[in-house]
Amino acid sequence: MPGQSGRGAVVLMHGVRANRLSMIDRARFLARAGYTVLLFDFQAHGESSGNQITFGYRESMDAQSAVQYLRANAPGEQIALIGVSMGGAAALLSSPPLDVKAMVLEMVYPTADQAISNRLTARFGIAGKLFVPLLAWQLRPRLGVSANELRPIDKVGQISAAKLFIAGSEDKYTPLNESRQMFASARDPKEFWIVNGAGHEDLYRFEGREYERRVLDFFSRYL
Repeated sequence: MPGQSGRGAVVLMHGVRANRLSMIDRARFLARAGYTVLLFDFQAHGESSGNQITFGYRESMDAQSAVQYLRANAPGEQIALIGVSMGGAAALLSSPPLDVKAMVLEMVYPTADQAISNRLTARFGIAGKLFVPLLAWQLRPRLGVSANELRPIDKVGQISAAKLFIAGSEDKYTPLNESRQMFASARDPKEFWIVNGAGHEDLYRFEGREYERRVLDFFSRYL
């Protein structure tokens, strides 16, 4: 979606088992503000080919390609991104680090072990933690990636781009204390916004007007 020349460009990176259409509302308010916007489907999502979801590992290559595509098609524009959950993990796991000026990172898990544990606990209670080692071990034979390669918290400190972390206060999949860990591990410049009452859900739909205000203010300062 072309925007005003010199305003900047934003890549939107959706969450797991979603697709680019889940980012349409974000694209609309960014376009109204004059930004060029790129929406795409990660591999094995939406209309993109692929047989496996790797929770940010191979998706990080898609993130890299998306930024390169936007740089080629919006030459001269400063680039930012919004990454939701897995989309944020893919952005952080990219190697080399993505060539962007600013990142909005929503509900990004610190490690695969924590993500697995939280989801099992949310579904089965405290007993779910007993199955974490088994499921973590299965990542390599099933997906070709180990839990040790799915640790965005180890990468976030290497990112020089400005970062806005957004977390829901009632998130059971990426609890607030884990989002705080991510924030503490990040380099400056960085900011943190807690959306009171929100779980692991679409934070823009939950807190639309304030979400727009904070994101646009953040981009205006760093793009």
